[in-house]
Amino acid sequence: MSQASPPPADRAPVPHHVAIIMDGNGRWAKQRGLPRIEGHRRGVETVRTVTYAARDLGVRMLTLYAFSAENWNRPQDEVGALMGLLELYLRKELETFVRDRVRLRTIGRIEGLPAGVQRLLAATVEKTKDFADYTLVLALNYGSRNEIVDAAHAYAAAVASGKATPDDRSWESFERHLYTAGMPDPDLVIRTSGETRISNFLLLQAAYAEFVFTPVLWPDFSKADLSSAIADYARRERRYGQTSEQLKPAAATP
Repeated sequence: MSQASPPPADRAPVPHHVAIIMDGNGRWAKQRGLPRIEGHRRGVETVRTVTYAARDLGVRMLTLYAFSAENWNRPQDEVGALMGLLELYLRKELETFVRDRVRLRTIGRIEGLPAGVQRLLAATVEKTKDFADYTLVLALNYGSRNEIVDAAHAYAAAVASGKATPDDRSWESFERHLYTAGMPDPDLVIRTSGETRISNFLLLQAAYAEFVFTPVLWPDFSKADLSSAIADYARRERRYGQTSEQLKPAAATP
């Protein structure tokens, strides 16, 4: 993840990295008189749809906020069902990811997940690690504040062991200790369901991201909705602290 800078003038207006806060599964189910778990099951289907829709639209990296550190506070039967759905999803998708050359990465305190889920994640990450064209990142047991605490602890340990110097206060030195080390910052962050907060998600990495908040509940989120968000992104001017005039290409010299 490097310091934000303007993209080349000839770059197509498609975000390289899209991050999505998937919200609204419970409300989707409630509106239909169904148990909350049915909303989560439908949400898993949307994950499959959006994973490939993003690639079709030219996105190179997709990060999905799948399970937050705060989600453990939900009723235990719902948490158990979510972990079961995650395990089932991974079992079904492993061969598909390998076939379609989708690289899987994870961010979060993965060691806090059930052992079976950890094994499946590790196997999928290992089998897809050499794919370079498209990456799906699952944020699991993730919280940005936890990430910052863990990064600060790792940075302090590096200083104590002599692998880093205390006088180096650069972002580049610190960010390599984040869960997202080696990943580009998100260009576009989308939140579904009409909520307009980011819920402890990529607080540092999204410093220069564009945001789109849509009323569409996650189970109903479609390729057309993703395309609409990307079109909205393309109409915006990303200045990174500069002025509009600075971003305009210099007039050709006669």
